[in-house]
Amino acid sequence: MTKKKEQRQKVTAEKRELAMIEGILEGSPDGIGVVVVRLDCGCRKMAAVDKTGEPASKIIMYRDMAESICSKCKQDNGAFMRVTESFIHWTDPEPSEDDQLMIYGKVFGNTPSQ
Repeated sequence: MTKKKEQRQKVTAEKRELAMIEGILEGSPDGIGVVVVRLDCGCRKMAAVDKTGEPASKIIMYRDMAESICSKCKQDNGAFMRVTESFIHWTDPEPSEDDQLMIYGKVFGNTPSQ
């Protein structure tokens, strides 16, 4: 396994996120992964991504064990400045490493560091 791949795999979906990821992928036939963005307030933003790095679903915002997102997110829609972690949870089989890097670049504007 390469260093880049190890770095990307450090952040993995938590148990509660996995159910949301499966639901998003189920409703997104073109999805090959789900972008997960964790915010400092505990809310999360998620959306499926296709093989070209384009959205394959609408963005879903949620907060574990809550009826709705927090008041901060209601005001700023989960501002980038409050992101604590972000990653892509890939389906099996995962896309090639080159495709993963291309999609990371398109989605996040950069690629994971080594």
